[in-house]
Amino acid sequence: MRSDGYTIVENLLDAETLAEVRAGVAPHMGQHRGRNPFEGFTTERVYTLVGRGKVFERIAENETVLALVGRFLAPNFLLSAAQAIQIHPGEAEQGLHTDDSFYKVPRPRPALSVSMITAIDDFTLDNGATVIVPGSHKWGTVDQSNLPKAQAEKRPAVMKAGSAIVFPGTLVHGGGANRSNASRLAITYQYCEGWLRQQENFFLAIPRDIAKSMPPRVRELLGYNIWPPFMGMVTAYHPQRMFDDDFVPPVAAEPRS
Repeated sequence: MRSDGYTIVENLLDAETLAEVRAGVAPHMGQHRGRNPFEGFTTERVYTLVGRGKVFERIAENETVLALVGRFLAPNFLLSAAQAIQIHPGEAEQGLHTDDSFYKVPRPRPALSVSMITAIDDFTLDNGATVIVPGSHKWGTVDQSNLPKAQAEKRPAVMKAGSAIVFPGTLVHGGGANRSNASRLAITYQYCEGWLRQQENFFLAIPRDIAKSMPPRVRELLGYNIWPPFMGMVTAYHPQRMFDDDFVPPVAAEPRS
């Protein structure tokens, strides 16, 4: 990952987990088609995946993934986004981009986020395998000036279902074109430094009763944690107190005038 900008972890998910993922995603398909070329007009996305089933919680705290992320991000890092992406036949190649470009910190620099894309279906040359540009995580500014270089050096991340590609948010990549006659399903989890704003607002997207049922580590990843010494507090209390049945935040307890 440090030299090439990515690594492929084979067999991250076993056959049973893949089946759980497919079953967990299926009820949500048909609800969100892409609205622009970046999302993909013939691509379906399921957002806030971590809140849609226990299998997605387990993947969020997968020890192998978190160990890799922890080599690049400081302790108390957060889950920034969790999505399922299904690219249907006929979809065009997604524009090349980086996953942490919205953090306006000049490049070259260390990554502020780490992404994981797991193939739920085999990633092939024809069905929309993620396209990566090895070494681009070390580049300076990524813009139209080096787009020809990126196009010339891109390569598909071909891998079997259950395998995952993990890369820093500074790597240039994109979804591939689906020239096959079948859809290609993947899930992606992105993690960011604990002092940064997450892409998905999990506090609003995931109801409190669902968050309460999650393992403590997953709740921490969602943001129910403290970035030392006190970022993320709830009226001077640790945010995990929100799940105590007898806890009422002081502001909520005060009468309104």
